[in-house]
Amino acid sequence: MPSSDLKPGPPRRRVTLDAQLLTYWEREAARLDALAAAARFGWIARGYARKAERARAQASRSAEREAVRGRAPEDRPEEAEQAV
Repeated sequence: MPSSDLKPGPPRRRVTLDAQLLTYWEREAARLDALAAAARFGWIARGYARKAERARAQASRSAEREAVRGRAPEDRPEEAEQAV
């Protein structure tokens, strides 16, 4: 395949560990919230809710580190909803 056949795409954005952790902790918090909502006993639901809060705290730390780097976290659903 000659190099002239390759189409230049948009430049690839470097993904940092904090950006990956941010999305992981947000997904984990959503998963734990769903488990808390489906729990049959209140003490189990409260445990899941506490774990979800810790996951959100981890996500906010990663978001702060990304902001210090000068990168806004991409596709944050909370920020998109607030703009509407």
